Amino acid sequence: MKLTYKGSCHCGNIRYEADIDLDAGTGKCNCSICWKRRYWGAVVKPDAFRLQCDEANIADYQFGSDSVHHRFCRTCGVAAFGHGYIEEIGGAYYSVNLACLDDLDPAVLAEAPVQYMDGRNNNWFHAPAETRHL
Repeated sequence: MKLTYKGSCHCGNIRYEADIDLDAGTGKCNCSICWKRRYWGAVVKPDAFRLQCDEANIADYQFGSDSVHHRFCRTCGVAAFGHGYIEEIGGAYYSVNLACLDDLDPAVLAEAPVQYMDGRNNNWFHAPAETRHL
């Protein structure tokens, strides 16, 4: 069931709403940036994401194929969301950092299914051999 959640960075400069179906799954990846950030995300279509702040407060980081915009707060540094276009996952998308959802009950998050991706080896549709650290 899709629910609308409010998200923000630590200092509140980044604010958004997103319609997320946690039962549809969440994701953790072992690529270099996700692993170092311990990023736990949920993917939504662009029409399910609504930015509610000035983009001037948001920095952008890209690497590798430049297919993903890793967005973070210029003030507090929190990576609140990302977006991009990857044909293999259905085209345009937003990835919401679940740790930034202000009104998400931790007990609900703990029950959400998690898909692990082996981004370190560009094996995105398979789990890495080790996932306990993610």
